[in-house]
Amino acid sequence: VPADSLSQKGLARLTFVAISDDFESEALRGVGTMPDGTKLTATARLSEPYSDDKEDKDKKDKGDKDGDDEEEDEDEADSDDEESEEDSDEEDSDDEEKDTDDKDDKKDEDDKDKKDDDKEKKPAKASYAVNFPLGAYGREELPEQSKSVLFTNATVWTCGEDGIIEGGSVLIENGKIAAVGKDLEAPEGCETVDCEGKHVTPGIIDCHSHIATDGGVNEGTQVVTAEVRIADFVDADDIAIYRQLAGGVTVANVLHGSANPIGGQNQVIKMRWGVEPEQLKFSAAPQGVKFALGENVKQSNWSNPTSRYPQTRMGVDEIINDAFRRAKTYVAEKKAWAADGKGTPHRTDLELEAISEVLTGDRWIHCHSYKQSEILALLKTCDKYDVTIGTLQHILEGYKVADEMAKRGVMGSSFADWWAYKFEVYDAIPHNGALMHNAGVVVSFNSDDAELGRRLNLEAAKAVKFGGVSREEALKFVTANPAKQLRIDEHVGSLEKGKHADLAVWSADPLSSYARCEQTWIDGRKFFSIDDDLELRKRDAKRHANLVQKITGTSAEQLQPGQKDDSLLDLWPRHDIYCHGHGHDHDH
Repeated sequence: VPADSLSQKGLARLTFVAISDDFESEALRGVGTMPDGTKLTATARLSEPYSDDKEDKDKKDKGDKDGDDEEEDEDEADSDDEESEEDSDEEDSDDEEKDTDDKDDKKDEDDKDKKDDDKEKKPAKASYAVNFPLGAYGREELPEQSKSVLFTNATVWTCGEDGIIEGGSVLIENGKIAAVGKDLEAPEGCETVDCEGKHVTPGIIDCHSHIATDGGVNEGTQVVTAEVRIADFVDADDIAIYRQLAGGVTVANVLHGSANPIGGQNQVIKMRWGVEPEQLKFSAAPQGVKFALGENVKQSNWSNPTSRYPQTRMGVDEIINDAFRRAKTYVAEKKAWAADGKGTPHRTDLELEAISEVLTGDRWIHCHSYKQSEILALLKTCDKYDVTIGTLQHILEGYKVADEMAKRGVMGSSFADWWAYKFEVYDAIPHNGALMHNAGVVVSFNSDDAELGRRLNLEAAKAVKFGGVSREEALKFVTANPAKQLRIDEHVGSLEKGKHADLAVWSADPLSSYARCEQTWIDGRKFFSIDDDLELRKRDAKRHANLVQKITGTSAEQLQPGQKDDSLLDLWPRHDIYCHGHGHDHDH
């Protein structure tokens, strides 16, 4: 508005300054002072330039309209009579002013059209170059894969036959481990990392995770949902990937939840922060499927019980029996149709396809389990169909059935020291992992939690505290053993020649609470380092400040100090809402 209008309204003139040089699309910020001394700020967007000439013309038009009718008639008559004669001075002035106004209007219109054209040609400006994942700690490019890197002067925990090597070295070439030992020579052009006083371990492997998912991990609407796949909604944007890299984690088994006796298919991923979802997938890992037993499945003890079958542990066992029978019949019919093509054409059933792969040994079961009785029932059911279970997950009463597990080659992925958080785990004890290990079961400790996944090295240390497992064997609980459980141990889990160059560099003994992961490498690429992290924090702090400054110049609704927007978290939980007390409305 013009300055005199501001004065008439008792307002001071505002001085507007552009937030950016794109005047047509960006907001202008005004700062001024009211007559009483009150500070005033405002924002505006430039719609069209203000013209003093245009205001004068508007005033003149208004004055002409309010004039005397008789005078207007006389002026009109004079104008008609003298149309062919020379104009008077006043008419000359009016015509001249009108021509000026017309020219100004045309010029304004031309300028506006030109600016509109320029605006269409000029792309909108972003504050910063696009990174991925978009936001904090996002990468502008992937870390390079060095042709060769030699880690020297380290305490090397091989988690293999060579044990722990003091003053050892690890040589990686083209994404694979080329050599492990002492006094290794660096090839020409090799990058050298001096690890004096530091420890090098295999990358940590989490055998039970729910991170990097988008849309919830439980398809709990029916009791068997083996057709659904975690692989279809992997979320490469999940910040938990980066945070767990900072804890030395390189591989995770992302599982369906525990809402049904037979749930969905799993997806093993590598923590390649900054890649697309398909590139996160560990292609060499065999497929698996989630099974579940107990309260989460039968649901009869909930505060608001459901009417879904089954409501008992015996019903859960029968559901699994029935699924195996149906899958066996499905395979027989499929083979018969392929052999002679007679009868009803075979119809593909994705649910039974997945379960039939369990029967043929091409898909591994990862089963949520707690109580001794239901664990033994599942083992006997699998015996009938000659099925070997990949892992019993949680398995907090594993110490009661360790002999039966070892006899069948069934492995256990447990919590280190969780107990009494729900009724069916009252018999859990912190010595569970050590007792299963001593009985000959391959044991791992998992997280089942995004935050806990950042410090699995300390979970491994609890096997030393509770049960006296050796330090070397304890570290295998989060490296070599979960690799065996996921059937990827020929690729990862230990520092041995020919395996993937997945490793972590620690500031101290990795089983110490004082240890800090300083570098994490995957496939010979440094996906995390503490030095790079500090630089990213500085970068993102500056970007955050600039973006906050920018958004405060808009009319967008803003959160109040201390207020959080958790609206989306309930829509896309990245944890098993049925497991270990996440605030849902049923009892444990």
